[in-house]
Amino acid sequence: MAGTLANDWNLPERARIVDVGLRDGLQAVADPLETTRKVEIADRLVAAGCSELEVCSFAHPKVLPQLADATQLVAELDQLPWRKNVTLRGLAPNLKGAQRAVETSLEEIAVVIPAEDGMALKNQSATTDQLLDQLPAMARVVDQAGKRLIVAVACAYFSPCYGAVSASMRHRVIRAAVDLGVDKIYLANTTGEEHPGEVYAGLVQARTQDPHVSFGTHLHNRNGVAPANALAALAAGADWLETSVAALGGDMWFPGDPVVLGNMATEDLVHFLESTGIATGLNLEDLRALATDVVGWTGFPPSSFVLRGGTRNDLAEASWD
Repeated sequence: MAGTLANDWNLPERARIVDVGLRDGLQAVADPLETTRKVEIADRLVAAGCSELEVCSFAHPKVLPQLADATQLVAELDQLPWRKNVTLRGLAPNLKGAQRAVETSLEEIAVVIPAEDGMALKNQSATTDQLLDQLPAMARVVDQAGKRLIVAVACAYFSPCYGAVSASMRHRVIRAAVDLGVDKIYLANTTGEEHPGEVYAGLVQARTQDPHVSFGTHLHNRNGVAPANALAALAAGADWLETSVAALGGDMWFPGDPVVLGNMATEDLVHFLESTGIATGLNLEDLRALATDVVGWTGFPPSSFVLRGGTRNDLAEASWD
């Protein structure tokens, strides 16, 4: 009996996908969506099978007006019947943001720390060392509130401000987080210019050095290699993958066509992984329908391959007359 690609390549039978569209995706959309629309997106993501969502950021409203309704959004999500069965995460850019975040029902608070100074200064107006210096205070606030701190290593492999990021630069951030008791860290493919070899090597090294830590991968797709990076991450033992419905997202100051700057589309990753024999537990058709609506609501250019090209079933059912 022929084996599946997943089995023959020693890949896991199942992959966890965290959708970050409501945070990383919508921050790149010029006009803020209404809170009620965000609630609908979350509700439909959960209906499609998502059990972990990053839904907001506690950045200053003047910096990210698109996400200024963070507290209100979480409060409205608390009213939905599935709330106790879904893990919600918010991003805190600084101590003040963490203090606001822990006042909500969010289970997880994420902190982003770039691996090198150029990106840190451009994105957060502080050096990597300065961000690491404030991490202990943020960790205390999150821990005292009984919530879980997640540390994201931004530009874990490559930075447009620096170039290739060394293992030691990456590990410096990981080490600081682990020393504070953080047990959940993700390595971010921030630019979408990362390659499978470095993604695999970086995760293998991280998991070898800190085997008790849960490591994930955050996927962007500027160079079109995100699907291969996802497989490389899973082969290296990544515990979860992060994507965005409709491929929304991307750093707003990065040069280039917005179509290529976003996160990998959740619907594309589901389509891709399921074809390799890796289960996701997510419903592709539900995600496609939602992605179509999200593109309409945001006016963001459709960059999901599943939206633009369809599936083989779509092609088979198409009329050739």
